[in-house]
Amino acid sequence: MTQNLADASRPAAVPAARTAATAGASRGGWWRDAVIYQVYPRSFADGNGDGMGDLPGIRSRLPYLRDLGVDAVWLSPFYASPQADAGYDVADYRAVDPMFGTLLDADGLIRDAHALGLRIIVDLVPNHSSDRHEWFQRALREGPGSPLRERYHFRPGKGEDGELPPNDWESIFGGPAWTRTTDPDGTPGDWYLHLFAPEQPDFNWDNPAVADEFRSILRFWLDMGVDGFRIDVAHGLVKAPGLPDLGGHDQLKLLGNDVMPFFDQDGVHAIYRSWRQILDEYPGDRIGVAEAWTPTVQRTANYVRPDELHQAFNFQYLGTGWDADALREVIDASLDSMRPVQAPTTWVLSNHDVTRHATRFANPPGLGTQIRTPGDRALGLRRARAASLLMLALPGSAYLYQGEELGLPDVTDLPDEVRQDPSFFRQAGQDGYRDGCRVPIPWSGTAAPYGFGPREGGPSWLPQPAEWAGLSVEVQTGDPTSTLELYRSALAVRRAQPALGAGTDVEWLPAPAGVLAFRREAAEGSFVCTVNTTGRPVRIPAPGRLLLASTETAGTAGDVEIPADSTAWWAV
Repeated sequence: MTQNLADASRPAAVPAARTAATAGASRGGWWRDAVIYQVYPRSFADGNGDGMGDLPGIRSRLPYLRDLGVDAVWLSPFYASPQADAGYDVADYRAVDPMFGTLLDADGLIRDAHALGLRIIVDLVPNHSSDRHEWFQRALREGPGSPLRERYHFRPGKGEDGELPPNDWESIFGGPAWTRTTDPDGTPGDWYLHLFAPEQPDFNWDNPAVADEFRSILRFWLDMGVDGFRIDVAHGLVKAPGLPDLGGHDQLKLLGNDVMPFFDQDGVHAIYRSWRQILDEYPGDRIGVAEAWTPTVQRTANYVRPDELHQAFNFQYLGTGWDADALREVIDASLDSMRPVQAPTTWVLSNHDVTRHATRFANPPGLGTQIRTPGDRALGLRRARAASLLMLALPGSAYLYQGEELGLPDVTDLPDEVRQDPSFFRQAGQDGYRDGCRVPIPWSGTAAPYGFGPREGGPSWLPQPAEWAGLSVEVQTGDPTSTLELYRSALAVRRAQPALGAGTDVEWLPAPAGVLAFRREAAEGSFVCTVNTTGRPVRIPAPGRLLLASTETAGTAGDVEIPADSTAWWAV
C-alpha cells in the first residue's frame, strides 16, 4: 500500500462549486477549516525577470495554488517600503511598492484569485511604520512639540544631557530599543522607541489619530476585495503606562515566556474589538488573524474571543519537537484553550521567520526554531512529511508556507555577503539567519533560477542551491512518491472526508509508546490518524482502510506496520 489515495485520484482542480463566496459556508465560516498558503512575495515568482518576486508573478501561479487544493493565500507585505526589513517597514499602507508592481496588479490578483475559488489575506503592520513614513518624517522636521510626535513614542533621554535611553528595553533585533534624534537646529534631541529595527518606529496607539488611520486602511483594502488580514506583531500595539524598566532581566530570553511591558498588554483587545466591527460590516466572512506571541495558548485565546479576531497563530505547536508525548500535550492544550471562545485552533509548522521544519526535524531535539545546520536531510524530510499529515488531520485551520509542499530544506550555507535579514547586521538579537527559509522556490528547469524568473540563468535575489533542480514543481508533478503529490493528495482527502477540517475534539486511542493514534467522528463515518514518532517500525491492528500515508505502509492478517517517522490516515 502506498502513500496515494486508495480509492480515488487527485482532482485536477478545485470543484467549480467551491467558490470564494461559498467555500466553507456549510460549516459555519470558511476560515474554521481553511488551509491557508503563505506567499512570501520576494521569493514566490518573478514576473519581470529582475530577480525579485512580484505580484504579476504570483498572479501567474494562482492556478498552481488552486490545483494544490488550498482555500486561501496569505501575502506577506507588498506595500511601499524602503525594505529595511523586507517590507515590514511600511512607508505607505495604501500603495504597492514598485518592486512588486502596482495597485492595478493587486486588484487583478485579487480578482483572479476569487475567480479561481481562492481567498486573499494580506499582511497588515500596525505596530510600527517605516521611518520614511510621512508622519515620522514630519515629526522629525517639526521637532519637539509637533502633534505628529504624539503618534509615536518620543521621549527625553536620561542622564545629565539626555544621553541615555529613556528605559532599558531592548530591540528584538538586538541592541537598545531606542534611537536618539537630532533636532532641526542640529542639537541632540529626544529618543524614539523601535522594538525592531531603528527604521521601524513604534506607533503610539494611545493617540486617537493612529486608531483612526488604521480603521481607514482596513476599509481601503476591504473595499479592494481582500478577504482578511494577517496582523503583524498583534500583541505589541499597546505598551504599559509609563514605559517601565524591565530591571535587568534578559528580555530576549523572556520573550514568549512572560507578559512583557511592551507585549501582550490587555489594552490590545479593545483595538481588535473595534476592528471586528469593521470586518463584520463587509459580506463574505472577512477575517483577522493575529500573529501574537504569548506565554500560553490560554492567552492566545484572548485574541479570538467571539467579538475580536477570528484566528491566531499557534506558535506553541510550531515550536514542539518530534515527540509523541509533547505533541499530544500541545494538541490537547490548544484544543482546550480554543473551545471556550468557540474559535478554531490553527496549526503551522513553518513560516518566513523560522527554520523550515524539514531542517528542524533533521537535527537533534531541543535546538528550538532557529537551526543553522543541515542535519540528516533524509530524516528531516521523512519527519516533515509525517508532521504535515498530522497537522492536516487536526481540527481547525492549517497554514502552509510556500515551498514546504516541495519538501524544501532551509539553505544553511548562504554566504554572509548575500544575506539581507536586518537582524544579521545587529548584535545580541535574533540570530539573523532568516534568509535561509526565504530563498526563492524552484518551479522548473535544470539551471537557476529554476523557473522563478522568466529566463534560464536570470537573477535571483538570494542564490538557490544546485540540488533544488531535483525539488522543482516540474520534477515532482506526477511522481507518486514526491512530497508535492503527497500534499495534493492530502488536501484532496481532507476536503473529501467529512470527519476532517473544522471541529474542536479528537478521541485519543490506545497506542504503543512513541505512537499517536486518534479518531475524528462525522455522521458519514470515522477517520483515524496514526503517527509513529519513533525511529523504528511499529506494528498495530489496522484501524481501517488506508487512505494516505507519508511513506509506504504494509500489513498482513489484520495488522499493519507503521514505518519509523511516518503518519497514516485511515477511513473507518
